[in-house]
Amino acid sequence: MSYSEQHLREAAQILSKLNPALCEKAVELLAAVRGRGGRLFILGVGGSAANASHAVNDFRKIAGLECYAPTDNVSELTARTNDDGWSSVFAEWLKGSHLSNRDALLVLSVGGGNLEKNISPNLVAALQLAKERGAAILGIVGRDGGYTAKVADITICIPMVNPASVTPHSEAFQAIVWHLLVTHPSLKIGQTKWESSN
Repeated sequence: MSYSEQHLREAAQILSKLNPALCEKAVELLAAVRGRGGRLFILGVGGSAANASHAVNDFRKIAGLECYAPTDNVSELTARTNDDGWSSVFAEWLKGSHLSNRDALLVLSVGGGNLEKNISPNLVAALQLAKERGAAILGIVGRDGGYTAKVADITICIPMVNPASVTPHSEAFQAIVWHLLVTHPSLKIGQTKWESSN
């Protein structure tokens, strides 16, 4: 079997194992946030930061949710990293945004954060702040979900079918899941261009 065949076969396996009931619960959570005038803050690091930026566009434009990603402001992100350290950048940004119990965090991550291994400690600090302030937490994560899975109200864990490909599959399926969420009839209020031009 070629690598391309293997990768696509693994993707099909993951798709068949995703839990649609959890996706429906995630839609309910996000609709409740929008209904109470809350904001959605999307956090990700590395490839997941790029996904966060794309997802912000979709949640704002298609689902009508006020939405932000701290990584979209590179000046503030690097200033906070330089002045205060990497582990606090998201929590301090959220404090500056007056995170409250009306709001929600969406964490996009392969590992979900792990303090013991010093992996994505900035996600962990942000999640701790969200718990303190009563904000809702949704995670789309890979592997075992790490700290995100332990504290989130809803965790959609991308099934791991090959440990050697956990990162590309997790980051690819983050996009599949958030696109499902923003186009769900309970959330979608804006038209997507190609579908509306037929």
